[in-house]
Amino acid sequence: MTLGYLDPIAFHLFTKPVYWYGIIIATTVFFAYYLADREATKRGLKKDTMLDLLLIALPIAFIFARAYYVIFRWEFYKGDFASMIAIWDGGIAIYGGLIGGFVVLYFFARRRGIKIIKLLDIIAPSLLVGQMLGRWGNFFNHEAYGEAVSQQYLQDRFIPNFIIENMYIDGAYRQPTFLYESLWCFIALVILLLIRNKLAQSEVFAAYLILYGVERFIVEGMRTDSLYLGSLRVSQVLSLVFVVGSLIYLIVLNTKFKDKKILYRES
Repeated sequence: MTLGYLDPIAFHLFTKPVYWYGIIIATTVFFAYYLADREATKRGLKKDTMLDLLLIALPIAFIFARAYYVIFRWEFYKGDFASMIAIWDGGIAIYGGLIGGFVVLYFFARRRGIKIIKLLDIIAPSLLVGQMLGRWGNFFNHEAYGEAVSQQYLQDRFIPNFIIENMYIDGAYRQPTFLYESLWCFIALVILLLIRNKLAQSEVFAAYLILYGVERFIVEGMRTDSLYLGSLRVSQVLSLVFVVGSLIYLIVLNTKFKDKKILYRES
């Protein structure tokens, strides 16, 4: 532990610890929901549509995110149910949460008579908000970091000292991969907000998959805590599938179905 080490516990409430991780996740959910709700109103959806979706999707997404993580680290968790559900100790997978959220969104959209792609386009920027802010929960939990590097290496890249010191883990300074993903998602969010009204329906979500997928493929290769399927990093495989699949989709959409496209702002 160094002088700059930050305690994962923010404060105690009636002797119970309140973790920075939980505070950040709660804050992230609020901002992500606020952004999606404003856009849903502009797109003509009924009041509280996004709130109804959130209340159903959020718990399911967390369950999927934790289950995904536990499944790919089964050798560590098997036989210890208490550890499996100890989400407050960290250990959730974004892709697992996305899968759970998409399952809920599919059935929600069908039940409400809303186009699935319309909801996906609306929530795409909110997903980037979630990934941008949520990574700071990893920072406080001292997880999702990269290989060992020197302190000078981090200083030369103008990384703030409070981050450098909190990246001193297991006797070495570490690549702050959480920071790289957070910054990339911020840039991707700005890009998506600037261009979405110039895109067609469904292109917004496809752009999200490409922007995030490229980042995740690169940054995942730097991490030391990746989930593996054999010798392959699971997140890199999924990122590659999302990026390639989205590019193929956009090519087909803009060739065979070019005349049938509907602009996002008109959807």
